[in-house]
Amino acid sequence: MSLEEQLSGWTGPSSDSEKGKQERTERMVREAIDAHSRFDDCELSVYAKGSYPNNTNVRMDSDVDIAVECTEAEYWGEAKPGAHVPQSRYKGKWTPTELRKELNAALVKKFTSDVDASGSTAIRVHSSSARVEADVVPCFSYRYYLSRKKSRVGTKVFKTDGSSVINYPAQQLTNGTEKNKRTGHAYKRAVRILKRVQNAMVQSGHSDELPSYFIECLAYNCPDQLFSGSNWTEIVRATLIHFWNELDGDEPEDPNSRWKEVNGNFFLFHSKQKWTRADGRSFSLAAWNHLGFS
Repeated sequence: MSLEEQLSGWTGPSSDSEKGKQERTERMVREAIDAHSRFDDCELSVYAKGSYPNNTNVRMDSDVDIAVECTEAEYWGEAKPGAHVPQSRYKGKWTPTELRKELNAALVKKFTSDVDASGSTAIRVHSSSARVEADVVPCFSYRYYLSRKKSRVGTKVFKTDGSSVINYPAQQLTNGTEKNKRTGHAYKRAVRILKRVQNAMVQSGHSDELPSYFIECLAYNCPDQLFSGSNWTEIVRATLIHFWNELDGDEPEDPNSRWKEVNGNFFLFHSKQKWTRADGRSFSLAAWNHLGFS
């Protein structure tokens, strides 16, 4: 098999059987929540997020992330003091602790011993012959005020240690879809190739494991025209060169020159991230050698 044939074969999403298990897993989590009477008076929005709904998931890497968003309480932040003054604060019972406790109870009723709530963020539902692994994330509605008239909507996830994380899953979905359309649907195919290259290198012991979202973000920051190559070998080669060249040196001081996450709201590289610019270059070099480019 030629390299081009291999890369072309890596452009597809999860297999039909894995897709069926992903859909079944999401449906079963919804059923667990609907059957839990303690949630009868709670407004919840349950939806998949991450690579599964964004269609960048790959075969044998098919875990499902499911957000359980309590929309009764909206947390907020502001770009600068005075950007917004809340008119009222939520005084109901749905605190981060209560939401997590009841969500765990609902999942245990449905999945019994397959539920693991030991993690700091998500509640893990282990896979079975009929479903894939699922990370179920309790969260709250969140709004970030850029000014009194402009804001962006996301979610706020509270960890068990009291810290919190802001996510923007809707913006990730929108931005990824728009880039995919602009590139003639080559962007998401290229992301899947890069993720499969990463998986192959980890399995062979030639690379440390990196978050799949990081790989997706690296590809997102490539110019659209880079995905217009005549074949996948040319496209992948160009992306790896772009990573290597553009991530050399320190993070730019100019905000407009800094790379962003797919959601467009966070810089890809900063002190609190799980990855660094060096990780991006290391991935580029390892993938280059793994694919036999010269």
